[in-house]
Amino acid sequence: MARLSNKRVAILTEEGFEQIELTSPLEALRNAGATVDVISPKSGKVKAWNKTDWGIEVKVDKQLSMVSPDDYDALVLPGGVLNPDKLRQNKEAVAFVSAFVDEGKPIAAICHGTQMLIETGMMSGRNLTSFPSLETDFKNAGAHWVDQEVVADNGLVTSRKPADLPAFNRKMIEEIEEGLHDAA
Repeated sequence: MARLSNKRVAILTEEGFEQIELTSPLEALRNAGATVDVISPKSGKVKAWNKTDWGIEVKVDKQLSMVSPDDYDALVLPGGVLNPDKLRQNKEAVAFVSAFVDEGKPIAAICHGTQMLIETGMMSGRNLTSFPSLETDFKNAGAHWVDQEVVADNGLVTSRKPADLPAFNRKMIEEIEEGLHDAA
């Protein structure tokens, strides 16, 4: 039996996500047996950013307005500069992420995708990492920021950049397999 065969995972994204930071975790989760939905405020497809230019389009499985955090066991937040900047201005997206933090459900966020965690207002005292340019933002949010390839804190898995994806994917699967954690 696959490790995550009984788990439902949401990947929340918008236009401009970093391509590999969505496709790599998506593949790892599906290979581990999870049911994964790509969720977006938009319907249809969302376009990736691939290093220095636009990349592939990814099918949106479900629109954010049609789902509930109760539908999922875990959440993945891919990076990219444009993606989280759009999402953090969307009250519905922030509420969706906040519910996962509040309920202690596993969240895996990489690179700039971690900005959504700041937006929840619930990172005080948490240990995490992110793209280095966000260090001050996390410190200002009361978090303990470290420069490591992957950091896990009570179900919250964070990484810095695409090069960290192998460690990020391993730890993400481990935390999702473990399930609920104490709420923040």
